[in-house]
Amino acid sequence: MTGVLLRISSEVQTISRAARGRFVIVRIAVPDDYSRLVEVWRSAVDATHHFLRPADRDDIEQHLVADYFPHVRLVVAEVDGQVVGFAGTAGDTLEMLFVDAAHRGSGVGSVLLAHAVDDYGISRVDVNEDNVDAVAFYRRRGFVEVERSALDDQGRHTRYFGWS
Repeated sequence: MTGVLLRISSEVQTISRAARGRFVIVRIAVPDDYSRLVEVWRSAVDATHHFLRPADRDDIEQHLVADYFPHVRLVVAEVDGQVVGFAGTAGDTLEMLFVDAAHRGSGVGSVLLAHAVDDYGISRVDVNEDNVDAVAFYRRRGFVEVERSALDDQGRHTRYFGWS
């Protein structure tokens, strides 16, 4: 994966080539992106979070814009001018990383994770233990389990992974 930084209108963007040979632009999210981010989140969750009860999924979705997005440093990944993924960080923790189901396995998640590690210094991520694809994704990229919590803030089982 190669990348280059561009400065456009005082906003830093990273351009990387993803696994399918398409360019991925990572840029800072703006509020106008939020409705698309909710769509991406829903697509990703429907494809990967089979362990979530529909009521939990709907509850989380209702809180994304007002309660979750404003509390993280949020970046989006664009392919061919369309937002296809996003990541949110706080301190040294990756709080969220979601890729539209149509772009899973294309390298977009890897680009977002590399951006979070390289540009924001994240060294932790919390992952629901029932999200086996996500657990495998982070392990393949060098994260190891460093802690386990019986329940997360919403009462779901969580494993914490750290960069090693």
